[in-house]
Amino acid sequence: MQSLSGGFRDPPAQSARAFRAALEAMARPGTVQEVSGAAAPAPVSEAAATLLLTLCDPETPLCLAGAHDRREIRDWIAFHTGAPLVGAEEAVFALGTWEALAPLGRFAIGTADYPDRSATLIVECDAFGTEGAARLTGPGIRDSAQFPLPDVAAVRENAALFPLGLDFYFTCGTRLAGLPRSTHVEAD
Repeated sequence: MQSLSGGFRDPPAQSARAFRAALEAMARPGTVQEVSGAAAPAPVSEAAATLLLTLCDPETPLCLAGAHDRREIRDWIAFHTGAPLVGAEEAVFALGTWEALAPLGRFAIGTADYPDRSATLIVECDAFGTEGAARLTGPGIRDSAQFPLPDVAAVRENAALFPLGLDFYFTCGTRLAGLPRSTHVEAD
């Protein structure tokens, strides 16, 4: 059964490395980190699977969107993380392509008293090219950084909600990049 395979071979070491990469990605928006060690059913990338094993547990509601909402993936998540699968409104994490996750307004952006009660979206990408690159500035970025975003306007609207808003991980193959809501985004 595919749902029983694809976990970390050395969970303590691999999850620690993956957690550090996830933190680095959020602390340094627009930088690309390498992560590996997990293999979920297609179309989940290795980076996204590694994030799921690292960040999700039975107390972490997860929303699967589009082609990522398949029985094989649900079974893999149930076996490896125990994360409850929920709708967008209840999700702490969500996984899917940008198109499948839209509209972003479905996800929790936190409240004035609890801005940390927002969702983090794991956005699966086909590539991290230079096409559509946006200029990023703000905390964790020395001067500026360039990163291709699927929809600069939507990400800018999200950043305007700060301290509320969504945080993002973009994944492709074994690579991931983070984009916290505190990042200022400009079309390049």
